[in-house]
Amino acid sequence: MAISKKKNTPVEKGANTWSGRFDEPVSELVQRYTASIDFDRRLADHDIQGSLAHARMLSDAGIIDANDLAAIESGLGRIRDEIRNGEFVWRLDLEDVHLNIEKRLTTLIGDAGKRLHTARSRNDQVATDVRLYLRASIDDIVRLIRAMQHALLDLAEQHVDTVMPGFTHLQVAQPVVFGHHLMAYFEMLKRDTERLSDCRRRMNKLPLGAAALAGTSYPINREMVAAQLGFDGVCENSLDAVSDRDFAIEFCACAALIMTHLSRLSEELILWMNPLFGFIELADRFCTGSSIMPQKKNPDVPELVRGKTGRVNGHLVALLMLMKAQPLAYNKDNQEDKEPLFDTVDTLTDTLRIYADMLTGVRVKPGAMRQAAMRGYATATDLADYLAKKGLPFREAHEAVAQAVNFADKCGRDLSALTLPELRNFSPLIDNDIFAVLTLEGSINSRNHIGGTAPAQVRAAVSRARKSLS
Repeated sequence: MAISKKKNTPVEKGANTWSGRFDEPVSELVQRYTASIDFDRRLADHDIQGSLAHARMLSDAGIIDANDLAAIESGLGRIRDEIRNGEFVWRLDLEDVHLNIEKRLTTLIGDAGKRLHTARSRNDQVATDVRLYLRASIDDIVRLIRAMQHALLDLAEQHVDTVMPGFTHLQVAQPVVFGHHLMAYFEMLKRDTERLSDCRRRMNKLPLGAAALAGTSYPINREMVAAQLGFDGVCENSLDAVSDRDFAIEFCACAALIMTHLSRLSEELILWMNPLFGFIELADRFCTGSSIMPQKKNPDVPELVRGKTGRVNGHLVALLMLMKAQPLAYNKDNQEDKEPLFDTVDTLTDTLRIYADMLTGVRVKPGAMRQAAMRGYATATDLADYLAKKGLPFREAHEAVAQAVNFADKCGRDLSALTLPELRNFSPLIDNDIFAVLTLEGSINSRNHIGGTAPAQVRAAVSRARKSLS
């Protein structure tokens, strides 16, 4: 008896259950190469859910009798308990989760268990199971995204007045408030939940009833099964129903974008934690030390998020390559959809869960942020806008300010530290009111429109965001 790689539950060897067509048994090597039970067993609960709905439809249609249905419901209930309790014996020779459950069912209830597979194939069965699994996973992931959004809002609300440099090309560009910066990630995650919702809607159609590829001659009621399982409708082409994996690819594309957003934030946390920035500290529980350098505090969690983003992006490409040359309908290639899909779900779920917690452990250093915003002439654009408002064409204003920055840089001073006569050398339009414009607060408060970085606008954005999550 072998042991499963996934759980400490046994995997038995035995004769193949579909070998009537063949003159020799499948070799053990081929069994191991083609079996999916090591990873598709996670579909067991969904497989049982689908089988129960299918059995009730068969009974309603008069294809099986009430006694068979009662036996099937009782047997599947027992199998579900065995699986959840870790008592179920998974057999490698039975290839996959479907045949393992079916074999156990027939052992428990006899011929009634053999009738369960009437009017269906493993092709439409697995397509249904994966959709049920992924639908539940999307619902869990959306909840985790919302938890992270709440954590972002809490941190943003604390720092609607905390000035920091905004960057383009990783160079100091204009001052912003830290809360505004964080709200950019809220918006990314908002789009991510919208994409997942769209993905879920397209995915939520029932393949069961397509059978192997052409439908079935039995008088089935697919709409009844769809309603029992919470699907919005049925897949309307049997060939497409069993061979389509668009929904898995689309989910992985959504996941890749979410991870890409988290990777961008991770990169910023890593930079901000670097002593050369010194903008934040991460809680110790998300960091590690060095085996040789005692002073080190390494941001391991954000670094791993960056690395795992490549892993998830790779799964998306793998699924695209898997499907790119497959003819209709089902092919064994499709067995390879599950491991990248399952790992994408696991990686994204774990990342979101840890990220929401990590954001609660971010300690901001407003002094360091403000000091950094004072470098790099962050209010230069405000001086150009000031001159343009006085009537100077913006391109001329841009040139005048560039000369002023060049002068200030050679003097080693900020623009706000130049005297009025020095500033007037670059434009006679400059007057005493310029100094209010050149302050960090003056720059930030002037961006007082929806989407701007003015503290009043950031507070309003946080308020709108909280209402959207309620």
